[in-house]
Amino acid sequence: MKFVTGLKQYLIVNAGIVLTHLICAGWIENCSTSILAFDIAQFFPSLNHQILSLILNKVGFDSRVSQFFNNYLVGRKTKYFWNNFLSSYFDVNIGVRQGFAFSFILSALYLSLIFYVFEKRLRILKIPVSVLLFVDNGLFIAQNKSFHISNSTLFYSYHIMSLFLEQFGLALYPRRACALT
Repeated sequence: MKFVTGLKQYLIVNAGIVLTHLICAGWIENCSTSILAFDIAQFFPSLNHQILSLILNKVGFDSRVSQFFNNYLVGRKTKYFWNNFLSSYFDVNIGVRQGFAFSFILSALYLSLIFYVFEKRLRILKIPVSVLLFVDNGLFIAQNKSFHISNSTLFYSYHIMSLFLEQFGLALYPRRACALT
């Protein structure tokens, strides 16, 4: 299993380049490539602050860093505006604003532990799938000489990731599946 990480600048262009490289590398070995694109639904509004605090502690951040983010997330309030109705403020213990300064940092930290556990599970099950992840969207990529095997590995990968994300209060939605020969 390969995780494609560290892409900078033009994310979609770089993701396309990496994907093209993986497909061409598969052709050299007479493998077809099957891809399942996915989206983590309502990702930014669904980040659980308590789970995020546990993740920061679990991955070994200095206590001052963990405390900084805990303080950043504590005492958050929101209100809703619907037609002409404006609610009063109420406490919120989930979510970060998309595009806010720390949103991408917090989301990367949140997902890092999930994908670490996911990678270990796929290795144990010997499911050969690559993952290309960009914020709350990604691709499961399977390469094999058999479409049946590739599509089976995509099915199992999607199912495993769905279960993991559900445990973290998130949901995974498939966007599109395709096979390239």
